[in-house]
Amino acid sequence: MSKPIRLKCVVLDDESLARDVLIGYLDRLDFVSSVRQFGNAAEAITYLENHEADVLFLDIEMPGMNGIDFLKALSHPPITVFTTAYRNYAFEGFELGVIDFLLKPIAYPRFVQAVDKIRDFLALKDQNANLENGPTEMLPESIVVKSGVQRIKLNFDDVTHIQGLKDYAIIYTTTGKIVIKGSIKAMQDIFPKNQFIRVHKSFIVAVSKVNRIERNRLLISGNQIPIGRNFKEEVAQMIVGR
Repeated sequence: MSKPIRLKCVVLDDESLARDVLIGYLDRLDFVSSVRQFGNAAEAITYLENHEADVLFLDIEMPGMNGIDFLKALSHPPITVFTTAYRNYAFEGFELGVIDFLLKPIAYPRFVQAVDKIRDFLALKDQNANLENGPTEMLPESIVVKSGVQRIKLNFDDVTHIQGLKDYAIIYTTTGKIVIKGSIKAMQDIFPKNQFIRVHKSFIVAVSKVNRIERNRLLISGNQIPIGRNFKEEVAQMIVGR
């Protein structure tokens, strides 16, 4: 049985009111063990390079060093959630491996959704830590993966989309999630190309599961998936043109 997940969190935002909102939200969660807040990037970098943190809530528009450059400067960034008033940053954020993107003003239910996603990822990552280079067996309509002593059959028809996050891939299905150690590129090579399409540097989707397209994003069962600039043409041909 895995131990309960306790989160060490860091909040970086140059606006004190924005920090207060997030700290207030985090204080309401009994599984948050500590919260450190910073109003400037220099102090936050020093702290993160010398202390462990599980989650970073990171503003983007800051004086001196913006959040994107800050994240690139970290040698070992924690799981990161971007917090910003500008929706267009979501695309670049996902390319940097952030797990979620919160648009200001941040509503508490949406904040909880992001934190739940983090906890799910950490729990699944721990559960699947012994995966041997991802899928161990290929079948015409499924893959079989090994998790510890378990062998799990994953049907392609049940998969809705896949998100790459650092060295892992989160596979979303109609019934739950599974985490596999491996890059999004490795997943692209495994999943059938007539059923799945890469729509972003960090996302692959099942073509048949796309509900609709809105400008630069896809909607799948309530999930918003960004469409990367370099993938628009192929998305238009395979999804819009189907």
